[in-house]
Amino acid sequence: MLMPELGRRTFLTAGAMSLSMAAVPLRAQTGSGPLRSLTAGAKPITPAERLAHVGKAQSLMRAAGIGSLLIEPGASLTYFTGVQWRRSERLTAAVVPANGDAFVVTPFFEEPSVRESLAIPAKILTWQEDEDPLALVADALRTRGLAAQPIAVEETVRFFATHGLGSAGLDVRSGAAIVRGCRMIKSASEIALMQAAADVTMAAYRDVHPRIRRGMNPAEIGAMMNAATATLGGTPEFALVLLGEASAYPHGSGKPQMVRDNEVVLMDCGCTVHGYQSDISRSFVFETPTPRQRKVWNQMRRGQDIAFAAAKLGTPAGRVDDAVRTWYTRQGYGPGYNLPGLSHRTGHGIGMDGHEPVNLVHGETTPLAPGMCFSNEPGLYLPGEFGIRLEDCFHMTASGPRYFSQPSPSIDRPFG
Repeated sequence: MLMPELGRRTFLTAGAMSLSMAAVPLRAQTGSGPLRSLTAGAKPITPAERLAHVGKAQSLMRAAGIGSLLIEPGASLTYFTGVQWRRSERLTAAVVPANGDAFVVTPFFEEPSVRESLAIPAKILTWQEDEDPLALVADALRTRGLAAQPIAVEETVRFFATHGLGSAGLDVRSGAAIVRGCRMIKSASEIALMQAAADVTMAAYRDVHPRIRRGMNPAEIGAMMNAATATLGGTPEFALVLLGEASAYPHGSGKPQMVRDNEVVLMDCGCTVHGYQSDISRSFVFETPTPRQRKVWNQMRRGQDIAFAAAKLGTPAGRVDDAVRTWYTRQGYGPGYNLPGLSHRTGHGIGMDGHEPVNLVHGETTPLAPGMCFSNEPGLYLPGEFGIRLEDCFHMTASGPRYFSQPSPSIDRPFG
């Protein structure tokens, strides 16, 4: 997956899925019988693990001279507190102090709902509709003797919240280093959930691939993929399907598309298992590949191998991207991010969000370390013709990178 551009992806309503599934019944095509859930043994993150996340953040805060950290709803709020909530104009946020228990600020009438998913010891402070929630945060910090110390904000916190904290007299700083310092390094439990998600996506691909028919459109194929994913125990997250020339544009085209003989089918799909994501892309040709399609596919597949080999412990993340571009330039692509060639980064971080810091992109100096997880997707795009994107995610171990899903062996066997 490249960017969270919802308009370019195939997201389907339940009604659209049911119509498509009525036309294309869900069944296994490999002789193994009906699809069954692969996630029954997947274990969600425990409250104790969330407390460990908080403890690591507090250690980083103390080292940086930060008194507290404010987090709005989203993956980071769930990561630290378990709270699964949505953002609105009414502020709900958690504040993690450098010492002691966290507290949550939320509207009075939302308190029972917010409490349902709270997984760590934390006091819930409520505000009424005619009150300022940022003033409530400031008062709570003063009560705890933390108002004189800087308050950091998670990097996706909205401006009105940051501005409100400043207006309340607090010294507001970026909390990116603190949150990234925790979330970038995945635990064994997190990696196990990402592995489960990858297993689901690959099984769904193997079910759907034989059922693709001439004349199908992206929505029909995406509906099959999402239905298979759900049956296999994953929560469908995205199903991008690009057909023919549309595959030359990383997030596709608004022009009508259908499966045609000897044209590329590019699928970029993923799901979540207990909040952790997969992201896998496959490109293949319906019927028989042309020599040109086969050549570009093989060059792109070699790019994946080069990226994987370059992902060594301690190596700056940007050098992985550089290694791929050196190879592509020798093949006549680019140079750099120019087309035809690789117009986007080689990979992105992944975990609870489909895209997380840091990226495998030129100039990124963060060294690779055990527990970091990345996509490996150095696609090749030929505007006006077709594109090839193969994507498999990997995690760094003490002995180097390890794939969640195994790369395609050939254009003729895209799913192994």
